[in-house]
Amino acid sequence: MLYRDFGSTGLRVSVLGFGCGRVGGLLLGKDEDSKRSAVHKALAGGVNWFDTAESYGTEEALGRLLAEASEQPYVSTKVTLDPDASDLAGQVEEKAAAGLKRLRRDQVTVLQVHNRIDDSGGGNALSAAQMLSPGGVADGLERIKRNGLARFVGFTALGETATILQVIDSGRLDSVQVYYNIVNPSAARPMPPGWQGQRLTGVLDAAKRKRMGVLAIRVLDGGIIATDQRSKPVSMMVKQTSEEIEARKSAAALAALGTDLGTRPQIGLRFALSCEGVSLALMGVGDPAHIDEALEAVDMGPLPAEALARLEPLYSRDFA
Repeated sequence: MLYRDFGSTGLRVSVLGFGCGRVGGLLLGKDEDSKRSAVHKALAGGVNWFDTAESYGTEEALGRLLAEASEQPYVSTKVTLDPDASDLAGQVEEKAAAGLKRLRRDQVTVLQVHNRIDDSGGGNALSAAQMLSPGGVADGLERIKRNGLARFVGFTALGETATILQVIDSGRLDSVQVYYNIVNPSAARPMPPGWQGQRLTGVLDAAKRKRMGVLAIRVLDGGIIATDQRSKPVSMMVKQTSEEIEARKSAAALAALGTDLGTRPQIGLRFALSCEGVSLALMGVGDPAHIDEALEAVDMGPLPAEALARLEPLYSRDFA
């Protein structure tokens, strides 16, 4: 296993994190033996980070499984807030306490807010003012830290790029979840004029300035990079795209990279690990065998520069 610094927190984290969400869905739909096997394989392979969320419905399962384990990894969870609530800071504390009970823990490593960050509003979006003003979300997160319910706090960088950058630049949070994959790597770099899609440019640079830990999410694009077989539609987490567009771009990228760099999931994971600004990549797990495959990818290491260079012509002409 490879390990990296998690921002300025002092933590050394495995570059592979065990994602307990609906993508993969092992902790939701598999039998207990499969769940236990996957967790054991991950811990034995050096994985020291498990990520869940209130909205995933897997906190109880993860808490039960980790209670059986001899190793105690870092655990992150997430809360989704009601933007119309009168007391956002209080809501953070209430939801955090409920999550800890489900996880059977007195403290999590990181508590993150999972709402979209978008001043234009809509859905469950939180504005920069709701995040940062007195009595807002950041105040609630800081109280969580002071009270020892979480060692560190963070948020998910989805929504409007300018608003996301404003929250990062406040310096009030320790970590950030960042959308990053072969199809849309814009969080780590400016994209050529010919590339179409939501531009998250500047997000990783801002996180680096503030010395935040970075969790890469959707590294397999909700499964689109991993396989052509999907039992249900993939929800789009970024703007200006669709499942059909993502599938077309993924196919073009994989064709350019060829078959000598690993399986499709391994290529996607290795691409994420090629970004030095990423502390760890979260991967959804659907079967214990997925852990073996991911650990092999970590052993292979980041994609070589020559392989990454093959993607540049595709970015410049939007994968045509």
